[in-house]
Amino acid sequence: MQLIWLRSDLRQHDNTALAAAAARGPAVAVYLLSPQQWLEHDDAPCKVDFWLRNLRELSASLGQLNIPLLIRTASHWDQAPAELLKLCRQLKIAAVHVNEEYGVHESRRDAAVGETLKAEGITFHSYLDQLLFKPGTVLTKTDSYFKVFSQFRKVCYERLHRSMPALVKAPGKQEKLEVSSDPIPDSVKGFSTPSQTLRDLWPAGEKEARRRLDTFTDAQIDYYQSERDFPAKPGTSQLSAYLAAGVISPRQCLHAALQSNQGEFESGKVGAVTWINELLWREFYKHILVGYPRVSRHRAFRQETEALAWRDAPDDLAAWQEARTGLPIIDAAMRQLLETGWMHNRLRMIVAMFLTKNLLIDWREGERFFMRHLIDGDLAANNGGWQWSSSTGTDSAPYFRIFNPLSQSEKFDSEGLFIKHWLPELAGLNKKEVHNPADVGGLFGAADYPSPIVNLSTSRQRALAAFKNLPSRASSGGDDE
Repeated sequence: MQLIWLRSDLRQHDNTALAAAAARGPAVAVYLLSPQQWLEHDDAPCKVDFWLRNLRELSASLGQLNIPLLIRTASHWDQAPAELLKLCRQLKIAAVHVNEEYGVHESRRDAAVGETLKAEGITFHSYLDQLLFKPGTVLTKTDSYFKVFSQFRKVCYERLHRSMPALVKAPGKQEKLEVSSDPIPDSVKGFSTPSQTLRDLWPAGEKEARRRLDTFTDAQIDYYQSERDFPAKPGTSQLSAYLAAGVISPRQCLHAALQSNQGEFESGKVGAVTWINELLWREFYKHILVGYPRVSRHRAFRQETEALAWRDAPDDLAAWQEARTGLPIIDAAMRQLLETGWMHNRLRMIVAMFLTKNLLIDWREGERFFMRHLIDGDLAANNGGWQWSSSTGTDSAPYFRIFNPLSQSEKFDSEGLFIKHWLPELAGLNKKEVHNPADVGGLFGAADYPSPIVNLSTSRQRALAAFKNLPSRASSGGDDE
């Protein structure tokens, strides 16, 4: 008997470990509930709920193939080896199959499980699945991990031109086993149930993920490059939560994008090329996680920035978290996050720069807050984005490049549609006033909106001074967007 241990790969199609397990004989699937570990990793309640809902869909589709899905609990990953060994003994399992996961804790967990099983004569197979390239195979000429995305992307393109990762065939129906599937719990202790409104925004299951991918590549991908920065427009694929939970694979996304672009990577439709680049950014940050493990230990990629004099400003942090900074684009973005479990990517950069530069608050505070609320929370991508914005990371914005939230707001939400949707108290302002109600002095229906908590100009100077004072700071200059 073969066991597939499911983690962030909650799908039946194009699932490498599942296909491998099923090909070797009768297979059973297991998923471990690990609430204590999830809490330590700041996983959002809406994300845990999304996992459970997807498990329910997956259990039904695996059931049609006579592959039972069992649920076990290893509250902390330290308990995973013993829990899996117990199950393997019960079912007389010959081999366990998993898809690789990345991050220090994930690697340690899998190594410990592998050793425990091996001691009992049970083989442990792990497969490349959530990435297009195995970390450690896309390297510089000196055999080190890339630190700059454009160079990493170039090598990825060369590799993809030579050989495209193929889609994995879904397993067929197997003989019925004497093992029954376990019911999927509705909730997990320690994680609140999100609102039905939020759940409705993110329906579970592969069919929904595939529908989103098809809709995007059929109708929207051509406009992706020109519309993806405008939060009021439906310009993005809305697939990030499905990719993070593994309800859809990057291979499926890449194949669909290429199909919409006549098989071209770097030419053809600019929208498709831009979206493929985004898939490669996701790839890049996961490779960074493996190549530079300090980033998954709450350390800055640029080590000299550990000396930054961040402010201890709990009131400012709370105003940012609670969407009452007095800057509409920031507050609207934070309300979107709090109510939907998701934030538009352009806005993620704007609110992150505001927190780390204008408020000079440690990026780790923002990274943690995002993880605790994002349905698509992914350690590599979230850490990469925060360190990019705070100028502490790989390939990051130079420290003197500080987004001005007002000009960003005017540029990417010129009519104020996004702001007014999330801040209805500003609905009475015209498209010029809505970006900065402080200029209006509380008139025209903006009376209950707070004043800005910080002066953008002086806070910018404060950030520049803090960064300039760092050791080994060679460059200087100024650039405000």
